[in-house]
Amino acid sequence: MTTEQAANANPDTEAVVEETQAPDLEQEVADLKDKLLRALADVENMRRQKDREVEDARRYGVTRIARDVLEVADNLGRAIAAVPAEAAEADPALKNLLTGVEMTERSLQTVLERHQVKRIDPQVGEKLDPNRHQAMFEVPRADLAPGTIAEVMQAGYLIADRLLRPAMVGVAARPAEAADQAPSGEPGASVDTRA
Repeated sequence: MTTEQAANANPDTEAVVEETQAPDLEQEVADLKDKLLRALADVENMRRQKDREVEDARRYGVTRIARDVLEVADNLGRAIAAVPAEAAEADPALKNLLTGVEMTERSLQTVLERHQVKRIDPQVGEKLDPNRHQAMFEVPRADLAPGTIAEVMQAGYLIADRLLRPAMVGVAARPAEAADQAPSGEPGASVDTRA
């Protein structure tokens, strides 16, 4: 005997069947609502993630080419630094060439800045920032505090708010004679290596 036949045979049975099906339907509706809300939340999360990815691509999409172009900027700077000021003043042709190279370097820096690539030019005496500077060597200097920049080998660059290339610097260290006189607990003091 099927449920339908039982319901036709006894009207009270129909009420019992409807009562048992009602909680199941309510539970199914609640489950479907929950799944719908979770699916909508997933779609919203994916949309936000894609928006972030698009923004990152817009901001940092020039990273690879910018790294390559930095070599050109470095070489232009080296070319300018290689010409002594006296030689440029003595020879008009050399002075014109130097002026052209300087203009090219400024133009390249302008293009880089237009694409949010900014130059990091650390100054001598500035405190070393490991987030922007790469210490290449130590220079014993009595006139500078230990841990400050003593020499700048190469400028660094930021792209938007990310480090593209750290500035390469030499860091001031306490001179040897000052290190021997420093108290043992002070930074930069000599270390006893006798064992």
